[in-house]
Amino acid sequence: MIALGEPAPLTCSRAGCRETASWRIEWRNPRIHSADRVKVWLACAEHVDFLREFLAAREFPVAVVGLADDEGERTSA
Repeated sequence: MIALGEPAPLTCSRAGCRETASWRIEWRNPRIHSADRVKVWLACAEHVDFLREFLAAREFPVAVVGLADDEGERTSA
């Protein structure tokens, strides 16, 4: 059961967005994370570009994967 005020599973990670995510954004901060440490944000179709660009502007390695993809074709930013 989801607690009141807690986002539903697969909700977009953009602040204030409650849309269902359709993209998985995998990233890491190479200054503090080793290559095997990957963080994940979820994104709806409206916010996938914003979140990817936010991370890429900081020169973080970024890969975007469609949630519907079983193996997930990764595109790097």
